[in-house]
Amino acid sequence: MGMDINEIMELIPHRQPFLLIDRVEELVEGERVVAIKNVSYNEPFFAGHFPGEPVMPGVLQIEAMAQAGAVGIMTLEQFKGKVGYFGGIKNVKFKRKVVPGDVLRIEVEIDKLKKNIGIGHGTAYVGDEVACQVDQFMFIVE
Repeated sequence: MGMDINEIMELIPHRQPFLLIDRVEELVEGERVVAIKNVSYNEPFFAGHFPGEPVMPGVLQIEAMAQAGAVGIMTLEQFKGKVGYFGGIKNVKFKRKVVPGDVLRIEVEIDKLKKNIGIGHGTAYVGDEVACQVDQFMFIVE
């Protein structure tokens, strides 16, 4: 099941310039999400990060991963209309710069979900190369 940006915005509250996923390519509700971020030179953060050598900030790569995961959780009936928040992050690795023109493919899996708290992990790729890897993130839905 795929989703376009309008369907994504029905599920999560993020909006431009902070909506960091453009489409969802795969979705298994409450379990797995594959999302895409087309990294454009026009992204507002490139103006200051870094002039002359634009690089997508690592924290925004993690945020894109969190937004993808939120889509997967917010499709569940008990969470519709709610907001997911970070509760913690463990073991993040950045392995490749993400620059204008890259297509960031974000794969997130939800490992555990109990009531309104969950744990997942994810990887963001550019092509076949790992750009960012999060071994564990915790989220809370309110």
